Amino acid sequence: MNIKDCIKSIPGFPKEGIIFRDVTPILENPEVFEEVTNQLAEFAKSVNANVIVGPEARGFFFGIPVANALKLPFVPVRKPGKLPRKTINESYELEYGTDTLCMHADSLKENDRVLIIDDLLATGGTVEAIVKLIQKQNATVAGIGFVIELDDLKGIQKFEGIPVCSLTHFEGE
Repeated sequence: MNIKDCIKSIPGFPKEGIIFRDVTPILENPEVFEEVTNQLAEFAKSVNANVIVGPEARGFFFGIPVANALKLPFVPVRKPGKLPRKTINESYELEYGTDTLCMHADSLKENDRVLIIDDLLATGGTVEAIVKLIQKQNATVAGIGFVIELDDLKGIQKFEGIPVCSLTHFEGE
């Protein structure tokens, strides 16, 4: 089963010059979705993760099923104003401006080994902010799992020393 065959490439979305890598066909194919979940769950086991963290929304698509399969807690990372309890925040640079991610301040413990799961690694800014949120809670980033890595954007370089699992690879754009 080739996961890459289930990813649709959409040229010009959301703007000209970008090729959007659409993972929703994976969600529409139960066998492929199960395979993605199983591969990410195996990676979680290999890094001894005891908590799964994922950013909205596409990180939820893959992180929640992995957490459920392994009977581990799932911690959501969201935009400001979306989480009901006290949060910690981390701002990060975008191409034109900044953005902020939030996590409940009481979601992790010092001895937690956290696996971050997201759909795609491009430049790594979003996940880099999540790493900082995890570190603010004195937990350990055990690994990072992606369905897709855009190799030529070299986002993986931000995560030296952290195990990374990318199930498929594409050129960027």
